[in-house]
Amino acid sequence: MSYFESRFRYDARREELWKALCDFYFSRLAPPGGHVLEMGAGYCHFINNIRAGRRTAVDVAEVTARHAAAGVRVHTGSVTDLEFVEDGSVDLAFASNLFEHLTQAEFGRCLEGLKRKLAPGGQLVIVQPNYRFAYKEYFDDYTHISVYSHVTLCDFLEANGFRILECRPRFLPLTVKSRLPVDRRLIGLYLRSPWKPFAKQMLVRAAPARKEGER
Repeated sequence: MSYFESRFRYDARREELWKALCDFYFSRLAPPGGHVLEMGAGYCHFINNIRAGRRTAVDVAEVTARHAAAGVRVHTGSVTDLEFVEDGSVDLAFASNLFEHLTQAEFGRCLEGLKRKLAPGGQLVIVQPNYRFAYKEYFDDYTHISVYSHVTLCDFLEANGFRILECRPRFLPLTVKSRLPVDRRLIGLYLRSPWKPFAKQMLVRAAPARKEGER
């Protein structure tokens, strides 16, 4: 039985969640007509709902190709090898609940490749569990092998040639596997609220560090 058949089964509530998240928050980060790349796309909840001129998804799991919407380009493979993406073409790279599943060496290779793929002004957006707030549940997922808080994630990004644009230690609740309803109106209110009950996932936005002499 695979990870997608045991720990990470398809759940229609995630589709509702990500549609609302894209409408209320993430679509504003993608320039009109721009190219969005989702790394570790899984069931394609994000990439199917983001508004963009071009949409690309990559994941090692074959389930991604089966769930991608029309117009989404899918590559089955590791995020440590992004050579299938044209250099300088990506306006927004996105990863949700991905890098805790990789070794630091793999994460570093992904970032090194991504720097070449991002367009001028392009950025990386990461959403994933914040160990500082999710330490009790963090290793309930047997595929989690690396630990990051909002501090260590930002430090790792900077050590690998990125600058931090935004860091939200508390952004979203950890999972849809709860009694809390997945309601579009409530999601919109939650995103706008400065109070984030149950939030154990962080959000970090980053961009390649400027070279000496660049503004």
